[in-house]
Amino acid sequence: MLSEILGGNAVFLAIAVFIILCIFLGVRIVPQSEKHVVERFGRLRAVLGPGINFVVPFLDRVPHKISVLERQLPNASQDAITADNVLVKVETSVFYRITEPEKTVYRIRDVDGAIATTVAGIVRSEIGKLELDQVQSGRAQLIERVREQVRMMVDDWGVEVTRAEILDVNLDDATRAAMLQQLNAERARRAQVMEAEGKKRSVELAADADLYAAEQAAKAKRISADAEAYATGVIASAIAANGLEAAQYQIAMKQVEALAQVAVGEGKQTILLPASALEAFADAFKLVRGKA
Repeated sequence: MLSEILGGNAVFLAIAVFIILCIFLGVRIVPQSEKHVVERFGRLRAVLGPGINFVVPFLDRVPHKISVLERQLPNASQDAITADNVLVKVETSVFYRITEPEKTVYRIRDVDGAIATTVAGIVRSEIGKLELDQVQSGRAQLIERVREQVRMMVDDWGVEVTRAEILDVNLDDATRAAMLQQLNAERARRAQVMEAEGKKRSVELAADADLYAAEQAAKAKRISADAEAYATGVIASAIAANGLEAAQYQIAMKQVEALAQVAVGEGKQTILLPASALEAFADAFKLVRGKA
């Protein structure tokens, strides 16, 4: 009787254990940072996303758990030759993430190595199209072209390249010394050109200053001539109105002013006056008295 009871309970216990095992194997909880690839009899069945998922126990299995977090390849360094036959060593860095795990699992064995090799080939090809000066000055455009080509090449692998950078472009010692010499020569040439331009500008400014001074002097002479002509016209008008006495009066006054200028001075001095000077004073007084 006891054995029958234990035998019946054992069957129910086995069924319960089997049901629990099926539930345990049939429920899959996928983390947010992963995707799981499900196979059934060796063939791809589904890709499980984050959260609770259900599979068929004993038929479905999860052989690949793929992280979808962004990854960084180790910095790689490769040699390249520019269009002007200069050997450079290029250091690159690549960031990528897996977007379609089924492609990554079934189409490529070593995705890191494949991406590194692809980047190295594309970098060598692009640098081979440019001269060294263009590589140094147009690095942003070069990086953009490399990044775009890498994205197209790895698309079949279910991978998205988020960043592809050229960290540095190094030269050998001989090339670096030659470039330094060329740079120093270019700086010396620019300094000479700037000095020559400065001298040229100085000469141009001096010529402009001389021209301006000549123009101002000519303008002053013209104004003086106009004033003298005006004065002469006034005198001529006075002579025409008052006769010869007006002219004699002007001459006498000029003589008196000249004698006054001769008398101006500092300290003790001796002034010799010609005999005609006194006559000039007398003539001036006579004319004044005559007018009065």
